[in-house]
Amino acid sequence: MADANGSPFERLSLEYTSTVDRVADELRRAVFEGEVGSGTPLREVALADSLGVSRSTIREALGLLVAEGIATRMPNRGVAVTTPDPDSIRDVCRARAVLEIEGVRRWETASEAARDALHTALVDYTAAVRDGASYQRLNEKHLALHLALVGLIESPRLVAMAETLYAELRLALAQIDRIRRNAHDQAGTHGRLLRLLERGDIEAAAADIEQHLAEAEVAILEALALPPAT
Repeated sequence: MADANGSPFERLSLEYTSTVDRVADELRRAVFEGEVGSGTPLREVALADSLGVSRSTIREALGLLVAEGIATRMPNRGVAVTTPDPDSIRDVCRARAVLEIEGVRRWETASEAARDALHTALVDYTAAVRDGASYQRLNEKHLALHLALVGLIESPRLVAMAETLYAELRLALAQIDRIRRNAHDQAGTHGRLLRLLERGDIEAAAADIEQHLAEAEVAILEALALPPAT
């Protein structure tokens, strides 16, 4: 029923999604689901024909993927799916370890809201695993959980830094998740970490996440056929 002075439709809204956004979403899905591997050229003509859109739309969508680090623009060679660089991966892994371990150590002084955010992130990830979500969705939920660890520090600047790091790591993590198919194990590992925190065993929790991240770095490099750190 409408207000006396208003329209019955004034509260209705519609989320507008452009064709460019839909194309970008489909390309992201193809990359994260393993249909398009690292280094694959993203040819404008072929993509336009396949998706039934204009080359200009493809060009704009590719620009979004380049900005996100999912694709790389090469001079005189067009755009291709990004191939993770081993040195960059090692550096990102070192940086995320510093942030996440510090987050774990701040558990006892963190606010209730920050702790609840970690609980929620774990529940969401576990639910995605249970429901057999797509690799793209699992990847998003997994990284959101790790971001919630950094959130325990309660520094917006450090959270923003972590978001940048995880954007660099997202593609590599998606690839190892597909190869290892161990989302259930990952959920169990993170559940154990949270139980350690709730028991107040902070040192064991810090050691646990440190080992988890070290193993993840090795797994990423091995899965991408890159040499492990020496």
